[in-house]
Amino acid sequence: MINRELIRIKIVQLTYAYYQNGNRNIDTAEKELIFSLSKAYDLYLYLLQLIVAVAKEERHRVEIGLQRALREGTEKPSTKFVDNKFAIQLEDNKMLASFIESQKLSWDDNIEFVRKLCNQIEESLAYQEYMESDDDSYEADREIWRKIYKQLIQENEDLDAVLEEKSLYWNDDKEVVDTFVLKTIKRFDPKNSSRQELLPEYKDDEDKDFARKLFRATILNADTYQRYMSETSRNWDFSRLAYMDVVIMQIAIAEMLTFPNIPVSVTINEYVDLAKLYSTYKSGGYINGMLDAIARHLVHTGKMMKQVDPR
Repeated sequence: MINRELIRIKIVQLTYAYYQNGNRNIDTAEKELIFSLSKAYDLYLYLLQLIVAVAKEERHRVEIGLQRALREGTEKPSTKFVDNKFAIQLEDNKMLASFIESQKLSWDDNIEFVRKLCNQIEESLAYQEYMESDDDSYEADREIWRKIYKQLIQENEDLDAVLEEKSLYWNDDKEVVDTFVLKTIKRFDPKNSSRQELLPEYKDDEDKDFARKLFRATILNADTYQRYMSETSRNWDFSRLAYMDVVIMQIAIAEMLTFPNIPVSVTINEYVDLAKLYSTYKSGGYINGMLDAIARHLVHTGKMMKQVDPR
Protein backbone atom coordinates (compact mmCIF):
# COMPACT_ATOMS: atom_id res chain seq x y z
CA MET A 1 0.00 0.00 0.00
CA ILE A 2 2.83 2.37 0.80
CA ASN A 3 3.74 3.35 -2.75
CA ARG A 4 6.47 5.58 -4.08
CA GLU A 5 4.20 8.61 -4.23
CA LEU A 6 3.66 8.42 -0.49
CA ILE A 7 7.34 7.65 0.12
CA ARG A 8 8.40 10.77 -1.81
CA ILE A 9 5.94 12.90 0.16
CA LYS A 10 7.31 11.59 3.46
CA ILE A 11 10.91 12.12 2.39
CA VAL A 12 10.19 15.73 1.43
CA GLN A 13 8.58 16.30 4.85
CA LEU A 14 11.28 14.47 6.82
CA THR A 15 14.21 16.01 4.92
CA TYR A 16 12.86 19.50 5.51
CA ALA A 17 12.35 18.65 9.20
CA TYR A 18 15.87 17.18 9.39
CA TYR A 19 17.42 20.50 8.37
CA GLN A 20 15.17 22.45 10.71
CA ASN A 21 16.18 20.23 13.62
CA GLY A 22 19.33 21.34 15.41
CA ASN A 23 20.22 17.78 16.44
CA ARG A 24 20.85 16.20 13.02
CA ASN A 25 21.10 12.46 13.49
CA ILE A 26 20.51 10.53 10.28
CA ASP A 27 19.81 7.22 12.03
CA THR A 28 17.14 8.82 14.18
CA ALA A 29 15.68 10.60 11.15
CA GLU A 30 15.57 7.36 9.16
CA LYS A 31 13.70 5.62 11.98
CA GLU A 32 11.24 8.51 12.00
CA LEU A 33 10.75 8.08 8.25
CA ILE A 34 9.98 4.35 8.54
CA PHE A 35 7.73 4.99 11.55
CA SER A 36 5.76 7.70 9.72
CA LEU A 37 5.25 5.34 6.77
CA SER A 38 3.99 2.63 9.11
CA LYS A 39 1.51 5.13 10.56
CA ALA A 40 0.10 5.65 7.06
CA TYR A 41 -0.61 1.93 6.92
CA ASP A 42 -2.29 2.11 10.32
CA LEU A 43 -4.54 4.84 8.94
CA TYR A 44 -5.49 2.64 5.98
CA LEU A 45 -6.62 -0.14 8.32
CA TYR A 46 -8.31 2.30 10.70
CA LEU A 47 -10.41 3.75 7.89
CA LEU A 48 -11.46 0.25 6.85
CA GLN A 49 -12.40 -0.32 10.48
CA LEU A 50 -14.63 2.77 10.26
CA ILE A 51 -16.82 0.93 7.75
CA VAL A 52 -17.18 -1.89 10.27
CA ALA A 53 -18.00 0.59 13.05
CA VAL A 54 -20.76 2.17 10.93
CA ALA A 55 -22.19 -1.25 10.09
CA LYS A 56 -22.30 -2.15 13.81
CA GLU A 57 -24.02 1.12 14.73
CA GLU A 58 -26.58 0.61 11.96
CA ARG A 59 -27.20 -2.96 13.23
CA HIS A 60 -27.79 -1.54 16.71
CA ARG A 61 -30.29 0.94 15.31
CA VAL A 62 -32.18 -1.79 13.45
CA GLU A 63 -32.30 -3.95 16.58
CA ILE A 64 -33.84 -1.06 18.53
CA GLY A 65 -36.28 -0.45 15.67
CA LEU A 66 -37.32 -4.12 15.61
CA GLN A 67 -37.94 -4.12 19.36
CA ARG A 68 -40.04 -0.95 19.06
CA ALA A 69 -42.01 -2.43 16.15
CA LEU A 70 -42.78 -5.59 18.14
CA ARG A 71 -43.74 -3.54 21.18
CA GLU A 72 -45.93 -1.04 19.31
CA GLY A 73 -47.14 -3.27 16.48
CA THR A 74 -45.70 -0.96 13.83
CA GLU A 75 -43.84 -1.75 10.61
CA LYS A 76 -40.46 -3.41 11.05
CA PRO A 77 -37.42 -1.50 9.77
CA SER A 78 -35.60 -2.81 6.70
CA THR A 79 -32.50 -4.90 7.39
CA LYS A 80 -31.08 -4.45 3.89
CA PHE A 81 -28.23 -2.15 4.88
CA VAL A 82 -27.16 -4.22 7.91
CA ASP A 83 -27.29 -7.34 5.74
CA ASN A 84 -24.86 -5.71 3.31
CA LYS A 85 -22.67 -8.57 2.14
CA PHE A 86 -19.55 -6.47 1.57
CA ALA A 87 -19.66 -4.91 5.07
CA ILE A 88 -20.21 -8.32 6.66
CA GLN A 89 -17.25 -9.76 4.75
CA LEU A 90 -15.07 -6.84 5.85
CA GLU A 91 -16.15 -7.26 9.47
CA ASP A 92 -15.15 -10.94 9.30
CA ASN A 93 -11.81 -10.20 7.61
CA LYS A 94 -8.99 -11.94 9.45
CA MET A 95 -6.28 -9.40 8.54
CA LEU A 96 -8.38 -6.49 9.77
CA ALA A 97 -9.39 -8.33 12.94
CA SER A 98 -5.74 -9.07 13.68
CA PHE A 99 -4.86 -5.38 13.26
CA ILE A 100 -7.69 -4.26 15.54
CA GLU A 101 -6.50 -6.68 18.20
CA SER A 102 -2.81 -5.81 17.93
CA GLN A 103 -3.13 -2.02 17.74
CA LYS A 104 -5.93 -1.65 20.29
CA LEU A 105 -7.51 0.99 18.06
CA SER A 106 -11.26 1.34 18.18
CA TRP A 107 -13.95 3.72 17.04
CA ASP A 108 -15.79 3.21 20.35
CA ASP A 109 -14.15 6.30 21.83
CA ASN A 110 -15.45 8.34 18.88
CA ILE A 111 -18.94 6.88 18.83
CA GLU A 112 -20.55 10.32 18.46
CA PHE A 113 -18.70 10.80 15.19
CA VAL A 114 -19.79 7.33 14.03
CA ARG A 115 -23.42 8.14 14.89
CA LYS A 116 -23.27 11.45 13.06
CA LEU A 117 -21.80 9.70 10.02
CA CYS A 118 -24.63 7.15 10.17
CA ASN A 119 -27.15 10.01 10.12
CA GLN A 120 -25.42 11.52 7.10
CA ILE A 121 -25.45 8.16 5.33
CA GLU A 122 -29.16 7.61 6.01
CA GLU A 123 -29.96 11.08 4.67
CA SER A 124 -27.92 10.63 1.49
CA LEU A 125 -29.47 10.02 -1.90
CA ALA A 126 -27.13 7.09 -2.57
CA TYR A 127 -28.39 5.31 0.56
CA GLN A 128 -32.03 5.99 -0.22
CA GLU A 129 -31.66 4.67 -3.77
CA TYR A 130 -29.88 1.60 -2.46
CA MET A 131 -32.61 0.88 0.10
CA GLU A 132 -35.34 1.24 -2.55
CA SER A 133 -33.58 -0.95 -5.09
CA ASP A 134 -34.47 -4.61 -5.63
CA ASP A 135 -30.85 -5.39 -6.50
CA ASP A 136 -29.49 -7.56 -3.68
CA SER A 137 -26.28 -8.58 -5.44
CA TYR A 138 -22.85 -8.48 -3.85
CA GLU A 139 -21.82 -5.93 -6.48
CA ALA A 140 -24.61 -3.56 -5.41
CA ASP A 141 -23.65 -4.00 -1.75
CA ARG A 142 -20.02 -3.22 -2.51
CA GLU A 143 -20.91 -0.26 -4.74
CA ILE A 144 -23.00 1.50 -2.08
CA TRP A 145 -19.99 1.47 0.22
CA ARG A 146 -17.76 2.82 -2.51
CA LYS A 147 -20.24 5.69 -2.98
CA ILE A 148 -20.55 6.32 0.76
CA TYR A 149 -16.79 6.48 1.10
CA LYS A 150 -16.31 8.87 -1.81
CA GLN A 151 -19.21 11.14 -0.90
CA LEU A 152 -19.16 11.20 2.91
CA ILE A 153 -15.81 9.93 4.21
CA GLN A 154 -13.23 11.11 1.70
CA GLU A 155 -14.00 14.79 2.36
CA ASN A 156 -15.19 15.06 5.95
CA GLU A 157 -13.99 17.84 8.26
CA ASP A 158 -15.28 16.08 11.37
CA LEU A 159 -13.28 13.00 10.44
CA ASP A 160 -10.19 15.14 9.86
CA ALA A 161 -10.53 16.48 13.40
CA VAL A 162 -10.86 12.97 14.83
CA LEU A 163 -7.79 11.74 12.95
CA GLU A 164 -5.72 14.75 14.01
CA GLU A 165 -6.39 13.87 17.64
CA LYS A 166 -5.32 10.27 17.03
CA SER A 167 -2.06 10.98 15.20
CA LEU A 168 -0.11 14.02 14.02
CA TYR A 169 0.75 12.11 10.83
CA TRP A 170 -2.69 11.16 9.65
CA ASN A 171 -4.14 14.34 8.15
CA ASP A 172 -1.16 14.68 5.81
CA ASP A 173 -1.58 11.05 4.76
CA LYS A 174 -5.34 10.81 4.35
CA GLU A 175 -5.68 12.02 0.76
CA VAL A 176 -3.33 9.32 -0.51
CA VAL A 177 -4.64 6.65 1.85
CA ASP A 178 -8.23 7.29 0.71
CA THR A 179 -7.29 6.06 -2.76
CA PHE A 180 -6.09 2.76 -1.27
CA VAL A 181 -9.26 2.27 0.76
CA LEU A 182 -11.31 2.73 -2.40
CA LYS A 183 -9.03 0.35 -4.25
CA THR A 184 -9.52 -2.22 -1.49
CA ILE A 185 -13.31 -1.92 -1.64
CA LYS A 186 -13.19 -2.51 -5.38
CA ARG A 187 -10.94 -5.57 -4.98
CA PHE A 188 -13.14 -7.40 -2.47
CA ASP A 189 -14.46 -10.70 -3.85
CA PRO A 190 -17.11 -12.80 -2.07
CA LYS A 191 -15.25 -15.99 -3.06
CA ASN A 192 -12.41 -15.01 -0.70
CA SER A 193 -14.71 -14.83 2.32
CA SER A 194 -12.88 -13.84 5.53
CA ARG A 195 -9.50 -14.51 3.93
CA GLN A 196 -9.73 -11.65 1.46
CA GLU A 197 -6.28 -10.07 1.34
CA LEU A 198 -5.98 -6.42 2.22
CA LEU A 199 -3.23 -4.36 0.64
CA PRO A 200 0.19 -5.21 2.12
CA GLU A 201 2.15 -2.52 3.94
CA TYR A 202 4.71 -2.50 1.12
CA LYS A 203 4.31 -4.00 -2.33
CA ASP A 204 7.74 -5.57 -1.95
CA ASP A 205 11.11 -5.11 -0.23
CA GLU A 206 12.28 -2.97 -3.14
CA ASP A 207 9.86 -0.19 -2.21
CA LYS A 208 10.95 -0.27 1.43
CA ASP A 209 14.58 -0.12 0.31
CA PHE A 210 13.64 2.77 -1.99
CA ALA A 211 12.59 4.82 1.04
CA ARG A 212 15.79 4.16 2.98
CA LYS A 213 18.17 4.59 0.04
CA LEU A 214 16.58 7.79 -1.23
CA PHE A 215 16.53 9.42 2.19
CA ARG A 216 20.15 8.50 2.97
CA ALA A 217 21.41 9.57 -0.46
CA THR A 218 19.63 12.91 -0.06
CA ILE A 219 21.21 13.67 3.32
CA LEU A 220 24.67 12.16 2.88
CA ASN A 221 25.32 13.75 -0.53
CA ALA A 222 23.71 17.12 0.14
CA ASP A 223 26.85 19.19 -0.55
CA THR A 224 27.53 17.35 -3.81
CA TYR A 225 23.97 17.78 -5.04
CA GLN A 226 23.93 21.47 -4.20
CA ARG A 227 27.19 21.85 -6.10
CA TYR A 228 25.50 20.30 -9.13
CA MET A 229 22.76 22.89 -8.76
CA SER A 230 25.35 25.67 -8.67
CA GLU A 231 27.26 24.29 -11.66
CA THR A 232 24.07 24.31 -13.69
CA SER A 233 23.25 27.89 -12.80
CA ARG A 234 26.34 30.04 -12.22
CA ASN A 235 24.21 32.90 -10.94
CA TRP A 236 22.53 30.67 -8.36
CA ASP A 237 21.51 32.56 -5.25
CA PHE A 238 20.26 30.18 -2.58
CA SER A 239 19.22 33.05 -0.35
CA ARG A 240 16.56 34.07 -2.88
CA LEU A 241 15.11 30.57 -3.21
CA ALA A 242 12.37 29.12 -1.08
CA TYR A 243 14.18 26.69 1.19
CA MET A 244 11.69 23.97 0.30
CA ASP A 245 12.68 24.36 -3.38
CA VAL A 246 16.28 23.50 -2.54
CA VAL A 247 15.18 20.47 -0.49
CA ILE A 248 12.91 19.19 -3.26
CA MET A 249 15.59 19.55 -5.94
CA GLN A 250 18.13 17.87 -3.68
CA ILE A 251 15.84 14.84 -3.29
CA ALA A 252 15.11 14.77 -7.03
CA ILE A 253 18.84 14.71 -7.86
CA ALA A 254 19.32 11.90 -5.32
CA GLU A 255 16.61 9.90 -7.08
CA MET A 256 18.07 10.53 -10.53
CA LEU A 257 21.51 9.33 -9.47
CA THR A 258 20.58 6.51 -7.08
CA PHE A 259 17.92 4.66 -9.08
CA PRO A 260 19.01 3.91 -12.65
CA ASN A 261 15.70 2.28 -13.59
CA ILE A 262 13.55 5.36 -12.88
CA PRO A 263 13.31 7.55 -16.01
CA VAL A 264 14.40 11.17 -15.61
CA SER A 265 11.01 12.41 -16.84
CA VAL A 266 9.20 10.45 -14.11
CA THR A 267 11.44 11.89 -11.39
CA ILE A 268 11.04 15.46 -12.65
CA ASN A 269 7.25 15.18 -12.93
CA GLU A 270 6.94 13.73 -9.41
CA TYR A 271 8.95 16.51 -7.77
CA VAL A 272 7.35 19.29 -9.78
CA ASP A 273 4.00 18.09 -8.40
CA LEU A 274 5.45 18.06 -4.87
CA ALA A 275 6.78 21.59 -5.34
CA LYS A 276 3.31 22.78 -6.28
CA LEU A 277 1.99 21.13 -3.12
CA TYR A 278 4.63 22.15 -0.59
CA SER A 279 6.37 25.29 -1.87
CA THR A 280 5.42 28.61 -3.50
CA TYR A 281 3.01 29.05 -6.40
CA LYS A 282 5.94 29.75 -8.75
CA SER A 283 7.99 26.76 -7.66
CA GLY A 284 6.54 24.14 -10.02
CA GLY A 285 7.62 25.83 -13.22
CA TYR A 286 10.96 26.92 -11.80
CA ILE A 287 11.86 23.47 -10.50
CA ASN A 288 10.77 21.85 -13.76
CA GLY A 289 13.23 24.00 -15.71
CA MET A 290 16.06 23.62 -13.20
CA LEU A 291 15.76 19.83 -12.87
CA ASP A 292 15.74 19.45 -16.63
CA ALA A 293 18.90 21.57 -16.87
CA ILE A 294 20.55 19.67 -13.99
CA ALA A 295 19.74 16.30 -15.59
CA ARG A 296 21.32 17.40 -18.88
CA HIS A 297 24.37 18.67 -17.01
CA LEU A 298 24.76 15.34 -15.18
CA VAL A 299 24.54 13.40 -18.45
CA HIS A 300 26.91 15.78 -20.24
CA THR A 301 29.53 15.52 -17.48
CA GLY A 302 29.24 11.72 -17.31
CA LYS A 303 27.81 11.66 -13.80
CA MET A 304 24.54 10.06 -14.89
CA MET A 305 23.98 7.36 -17.51
CA LYS A 306 20.37 8.03 -18.38
CA GLN A 307 18.52 9.40 -21.35
CA VAL A 308 16.99 12.83 -21.12
CA ASP A 309 14.06 13.66 -23.36
CA PRO A 310 15.03 15.96 -26.26
CA ARG A 311 13.81 19.53 -25.94
